[in-house]
Amino acid sequence: MKEEFRIIADLVEINTRVLDVGCGDGVLMEFLKNNKKINIRGIEISKDNVQKCVSKGLTVIEGDAEKDLTQFPDRSFDFVILSQTLQAFLNPEIVINELLRVGKKAIVTIPNFGFWKVRLHLLIKGTMPITKKLPDEWYNTPNLHMCTIKDFFNFCNTRKIKLDKSLSFHNKKTSLIKANNLNIKNLSAELGIFLIEK
Repeated sequence: MKEEFRIIADLVEINTRVLDVGCGDGVLMEFLKNNKKINIRGIEISKDNVQKCVSKGLTVIEGDAEKDLTQFPDRSFDFVILSQTLQAFLNPEIVINELLRVGKKAIVTIPNFGFWKVRLHLLIKGTMPITKKLPDEWYNTPNLHMCTIKDFFNFCNTRKIKLDKSLSFHNKKTSLIKANNLNIKNLSAELGIFLIEK
């Protein structure tokens, strides 16, 4: 179980309706279903992963979040989760807008391209970094939009998206991100976890 999933679970309130966007093989969904009293559904682009979810008894539809979130009515979920997938979309802004239309709140987690090891690797080796959170080579990575914690924080502020909670995650430890510690968190965290709403 990823430590990140426990943090997400803490942000999700009980007795709520939840949508996991890009739910993969359903590990997070299964964890939430078993540990929180919630009604959870998923949307996943990979047919193979959808079958894995269904075999676990999870409610998942096959679909592309960039196109298929439009089928859900406004505010049909209390929470919409997007875990480490934002950077793989062609148009992340459209996806964020859809998350905040479909859900009352969204939980977005991003691998932090501003992490000091990533910066150092690029500076010293001059090649795209490979880390635990970013394991792919530049040519086979699903990541299209490299984003830092600071980028996402600023993106939300300029678009008047409310940051209910901003957390940095590194070495199994979480801490709050605020405007006055943004630069240091951007440097020291591998992952950003954000609870946002319109």
